Amino acid sequence: MIETRANSKKLFIKTYGCQMNVYDSDRMMDALAPHGYETTLDMAQADLVLLNTCHIREKASEKVFSELGRLRELQDERRALGGDMMIGVAGCVAQAEGEEIARRAPVVDMVFGPQAYHRLPDMLARAEAQRHLHPSLKRAVVDTDFPEEDKFEHLPAAKKEVTIKRGLTAFLTVQEGCDKFCSFCVVPYTRGAEVSRPVAQVIAEARGLVEAGVKEITLLGQNVNAYHGVDDKGRTVGLGALAYLLAEIGGLERLRYTTSHPRDMDDALMAAHRDLDILMPYLHLPVQSGSDSILKAMNRRHTAAEYLDVIERIKTVRPDMALSGDFIVGFPGETDQDFEDTLKIIADVGYASAYSFKYSTRPGTPGATLGDQVAEEVKTERLHRLQELVNTQTTAFHQSCVGKTLPVLIERPGRQAGQVGGRSPYLQAVHLEGSAELIGAIHPVEIIGTSTNSLVGRLKAA
Repeated sequence: MIETRANSKKLFIKTYGCQMNVYDSDRMMDALAPHGYETTLDMAQADLVLLNTCHIREKASEKVFSELGRLRELQDERRALGGDMMIGVAGCVAQAEGEEIARRAPVVDMVFGPQAYHRLPDMLARAEAQRHLHPSLKRAVVDTDFPEEDKFEHLPAAKKEVTIKRGLTAFLTVQEGCDKFCSFCVVPYTRGAEVSRPVAQVIAEARGLVEAGVKEITLLGQNVNAYHGVDDKGRTVGLGALAYLLAEIGGLERLRYTTSHPRDMDDALMAAHRDLDILMPYLHLPVQSGSDSILKAMNRRHTAAEYLDVIERIKTVRPDMALSGDFIVGFPGETDQDFEDTLKIIADVGYASAYSFKYSTRPGTPGATLGDQVAEEVKTERLHRLQELVNTQTTAFHQSCVGKTLPVLIERPGRQAGQVGGRSPYLQAVHLEGSAELIGAIHPVEIIGTSTNSLVGRLKAA
C-alpha cells in the first residue's frame, strides 16, 4: 500500500504468476507513488488498473483477454458516473503479445514488458494524451523493447512507509532473464538474456528493506544461482559470495533464494550454505524429469545422475536441507518408462514440496514444434500419480518435524483469537497460541502436531 496523498489517484494491480511478478508489482507502485497514486484493494474504484501477467501457465493470453472484457464493463460503469479508468497490461504476456493485445483490446491504454516498467510514468503521460484524441485516432502505448539501460537504476527507492506495509518478508530481484533455453520455456523470449544487478545496488536495496523492518529477504531470479554481479572494484561476484555480504547486514535474520538451476550450484554457494546460519535450509531446485532422454529433449543440459549428485553435495554440507522441485509430465515423447524414471528420482530425493504441471505448448518455443505429443488423458493420469507421491512425501516431512523445536518467524495474528502465525525455516506455515507481542521476531517453537498444510506449535520457554 502507498501512503495517502491529497487529491491522489487510485491504483489497482492484479499480479499473476511468480514471485518476480510480485516484486515487479511492488516496484511499479514505487514508480507511480511520486505521481500521486495510492493503491486500492477495490478494482472498481481504481483510476488505473494494471494486469501484471505471466506466460508460464496454459492459456495465459486467453485469461488476460477475459479479464480485459470484465474491465471494459467496469470502465463503462465509471464513465457513466462521470469518472474514468485507465488500463494497462504488463509482464510476460505483454512482452510476448504486445501488439496483438493492443489490436484486439482497444480498451487497453498501455502494454509494456517486464523490462520497461521503470518508464511507466512516461508511458502513463503518453497514454493520457492519447485519451484526448478521437477514438479513431487513439492508439495504445506499447513498450516491449529490451532496453540497454538498467531499469533498476531508474526506479525510485521504495519509501520506508511503503516498505513497512509490505511486511516482515520481502522479495528482492537480483538477476533476470535466462540463457538456458529449455525447449518448453518462454522466459528467454519474454525476460531476455541473463542480467545480474551490481552488488552495491543489491546491498543498498537490502539495507533499505531491513531499515524498514524486513527480517527475511528472498533473492529472486529466473536463474538466481547464475547471479554474476559486479562489485565496486569491477570483480564478478557469484550468489555464494553475495550471500556472505548480505549476512553482514545487521537486522537481516533470514535469507532465501529462488529459482535455481542444477548446473549453477557451484562450490561457493555450497560453502555459503555450510557457513551461514542466515541462509535457510530450504532449496527449490527444479529437475523437471527423471528421464535422461526427456531431459535431453527439454535441453536441460544435465542428467538425472548429475542432479542427484548436486543433491548429495548440498546435503553433505547442510544435512538438514529440505528440497522443493518442479516437474513436467507428458512432455512430447515421454514413455511409460520415462515417467517411471521421474517417479524414481522423486522417491530417491524425498521432497518437502513440489510443483507439478502437465506439459502444454508455448508458441515460439522449440517444444511447440515437436511431434509425438502425449494424450491428454495420459498426462492427467501421470500427474495424479506424481502428485500422490509428492503429497505423501510432504506429509512425511511435516510429520518428521513433530517433536522438534524450530525457529519460527512470527508474522501475523492467527485466524483465531489468541493465536499467531509464522513460518519455519522450511517455509511451512506454523500456528500457535500467543499474543501479538510475539509478532516481528523469531521465537523457538516446539512442533506438537500437523494439519493439512501447516504445523501446530507451542512457544518454548527461553
